[in-house]
Amino acid sequence: MRNQLKFSLAVLVSALVGNTYPSLAQDDGPLFVSIRKAGEVKMALASAPPWQMVSPEGKATGYGPELMNLVLKRMGLPEMKGVLMAWGAEIPAVQARQVDFVAPGLQYTEERCNMLAFSGPNFIFRSGLYVPLGNPKHITRLDQIAQNPDLKVANITGGTYTPYLAKAGVNSEQLVNVPDIQAAVATVTGGRADATYLSSISVIHPDQKGIEFIFDEKSPVYGVGAMFRKEDVAFRDAFDKELNVLRGNGVMKDLLMKYWKEAFGDLNGFDANWETVSKIQKASDVEPSCK
Repeated sequence: MRNQLKFSLAVLVSALVGNTYPSLAQDDGPLFVSIRKAGEVKMALASAPPWQMVSPEGKATGYGPELMNLVLKRMGLPEMKGVLMAWGAEIPAVQARQVDFVAPGLQYTEERCNMLAFSGPNFIFRSGLYVPLGNPKHITRLDQIAQNPDLKVANITGGTYTPYLAKAGVNSEQLVNVPDIQAAVATVTGGRADATYLSSISVIHPDQKGIEFIFDEKSPVYGVGAMFRKEDVAFRDAFDKELNVLRGNGVMKDLLMKYWKEAFGDLNGFDANWETVSKIQKASDVEPSCK
């Protein structure tokens, strides 16, 4: 499955122009001033083990949080405090100033980019259907679901895929709305939905959870990055500058490799994914509306 993504991801890789970023020393901006005053950094995150999660001790861990802390350290800021919440609550939380920014996890979309400022990507992927093991209803495409109103899809509220499912012709009455990935899987294995539509890396070892992945050849290529308020674009630019240092010096690669192996048990498909992630430095390289 992960090898199927190799060609599509490689298409994204092209010669990228250099970019210069203002430093916080030149323009502190409201977020830097606020963090300096509070003495802490609050980051919203949803649960997606092992990519991002909160440990029993209350510490944010996983690929995303570890990478974010490395960036913050390079910026001279304290280690962030993770605030666990549902996917659909993250954007309202940052808009309401309950947190300083949102962890990478929600994909770049034009709608989100009109509301918020995204960092460069820490992950690139494509998506598909997760169905019960053995695929008893022989579902291989979204249009099959759209043509059969009896089929149900577990859908994460506030996630990226609601508009994509609607565009594919899936009716809102066919959606069983759930708060997170774990609930989506449980809804499928429990028989309340026939499938769920998620990224290729959302469910780790799906066969062990009673489901299997069906790759969607029509799926767009998605990128994810940290999300900041529009007024904090100077902070985002300084954040990107340090993130791209880690992208170029091997630190991001080593961290992603660590969690890729933890997730999948091997490095199959890693090189193709990293070949893309290593060369894309800005959200606008994936979604042009992201400025």
